[in-house]
Amino acid sequence: MNDANRKILKILQQNADTSLDEISEQVNLSRNACWRRIKQLEQDGVIVRRVTLLSPEKLNLHLKVFIQIKTAHHNTEWTQKFSQIAATFPEILGVYRTTGELDYLISAMVTDISHYDRLYKGLTSQLELTDISASFVMENIKDTTQLPI
Repeated sequence: MNDANRKILKILQQNADTSLDEISEQVNLSRNACWRRIKQLEQDGVIVRRVTLLSPEKLNLHLKVFIQIKTAHHNTEWTQKFSQIAATFPEILGVYRTTGELDYLISAMVTDISHYDRLYKGLTSQLELTDISASFVMENIKDTTQLPI
């Protein structure tokens, strides 16, 4: 990973729609050299995919919630079931197995408390959980998709 590749990645993380001409100008490389580098970064798996970020508020998703889960089950069968069930809920954005007191942390976006309640009931009706609790985001201080390069 050299400086030119890092610059290209920073530009693409800020706006994946940045034209090849703009990237080449900012990185001080030819258009073809930038294109080849981007293609190589894709082939190497550094660039996984390009996405469009949406405004949650414009889509009536006003509430971000972090759901903390404890379970007494730590076997492969339960974990696979949990993964499959979590994947069926489009409001769940991320599921993380963690160290410490919690076993799993879920990040979700919902329209309101009623929507969260439906998500909560959907999870607890299908899974054996020791404890489930939620923290609702009151203020979004920093939220980025850009990785430090």
